[in-house]
Amino acid sequence: MRFRLTPRETSFYDMFAASADNIVTGSKLLMELLGAETSARAEISERMRAAEHAGDDATHAIFHQLNSSFITPFDREDIYRLASSLDDIMDFMEEAVDLVVLYQIEELPKGVEQQIEVLARAAELTAEAMPNLRTMDNLTEYWIEVNRLENQADQIHRKLLAHLFNGKYDAIEVLKLKQIVDVLEEAADAFEHVANTVETIVVKES
Repeated sequence: MRFRLTPRETSFYDMFAASADNIVTGSKLLMELLGAETSARAEISERMRAAEHAGDDATHAIFHQLNSSFITPFDREDIYRLASSLDDIMDFMEEAVDLVVLYQIEELPKGVEQQIEVLARAAELTAEAMPNLRTMDNLTEYWIEVNRLENQADQIHRKLLAHLFNGKYDAIEVLKLKQIVDVLEEAADAFEHVANTVETIVVKES
């Protein structure tokens, strides 16, 4: 760990942790959507929208702190990248839930539950990792595991696409379902972006 002679602004750590905790909330709402009756999905979507707004607020707070701080705990560009990538995760999860409701999807294709399980696990790992930015300790396993989960998500996504194009669904339904599974895949990619940013931060600070 590089020795510093200057104090560092520490509130960033708390804000990153809060943003990651909010992502866990979003992942739980995704899980809830899986087992919900069609009539209950609109209410879940409203709660997801509220969580997404909370995520936006957390991101704006980080940007405001970044713009008003003379000293930061690590590189400003990495703070910006980390906050933006965390925000992207919530955006993609909220978009997926909103699409399910807007398209009035009666039944999600088999395999979507596996996508969401991967996202839920990545959310837990991310929330556990953020407090460790204070010390930069015990983070290697985090980014390795999130990268493994993203590879798993890629495989699930490819299988889902093959299923959607097997002739079981009509063309309009395929377009609707593909957009949903693609957005969930983008959420998995965003988790990997967060993990890669954390790895970059640790390497720079070591």
